Amino acid sequence: MRLLLVEDTFDMAEAIKIRLERSGIACDLAGTVDEAHACLDVQGYDVIVLDINLPDGLGTDLLKDMRARGNRTPVLVLTAEFSVDDRVSTLNSGADDYLIKPFDQRELEARIRALVRREQRDKAEELTLGDITFNASAHVARRDDAPISLTRREFSLLELLIRNRGRAVGKERLFEGIFSFDDADVSMNALELYIARLRKKLAGSAVRIETIRGVGYKLEADG
Repeated sequence: MRLLLVEDTFDMAEAIKIRLERSGIACDLAGTVDEAHACLDVQGYDVIVLDINLPDGLGTDLLKDMRARGNRTPVLVLTAEFSVDDRVSTLNSGADDYLIKPFDQRELEARIRALVRREQRDKAEELTLGDITFNASAHVARRDDAPISLTRREFSLLELLIRNRGRAVGKERLFEGIFSFDDADVSMNALELYIARLRKKLAGSAVRIETIRGVGYKLEADG
C-alpha cells in the first residue's frame, strides 16, 4: 500500500510515518499544499491522510481541487475542529473519513485500512487463498495454523498479490506499493529480490507466485 501524508507538524508526521511503515505501508510526506500537489503530479496513491491547516493553504482546498480533477483517491482528513458543521463541511468537500486530533495511532491505521478495503473487490479483513490466511490489520500471515515470518516489505508485497489473486499485477504497481520516495536509490531489481524471498517463504504451500512475462506477477493456488 502507498500512502501520502500531508501534515506540516514534523514530529507528528514522523511518528505517523514510522508507525505506518512498520505495518508495511509505504508512506510519502508532504508538509505543504504545494508539496502535496508535486507528489500527486507524479505518483498515484491508495489513500491520502490530509491535515486541514497547512502553511500555504487549506487541506480542504487541495481536496476540492483533487475531486474537481477527477482524482477519487480515498482521503482521510485530520482535524482539530469539533463542531458538527465543521465535520459536515469536511465531508462535503470530498473527504471519505475524518479523525479528530489528538487520536490513537491504532485507530488511524484501522481507518486507513478500512478506506482501502472499500475500494477493493474483496472487502474482507481476513483473506484466504489455498492454505494461506492473510490479515493486514492483525499483521499476520499463516500457512494452515503456522505463522509465516515476513519482513514489512514482504508482508506488503503479499498483501498486494493476495488482494489481486488470480490477476496479474504489474511490476511498477508492486514496486510503488512497497517503496516510497525516501527509497529513491532503490532499483527495480529490489522488487525481484523481494519476490524471490517471498517465493521461498511460500515454498511447500498450495500458493505460488507466477511470473507473467512482460507484465508482472500473479498469485495462484493449486487445485
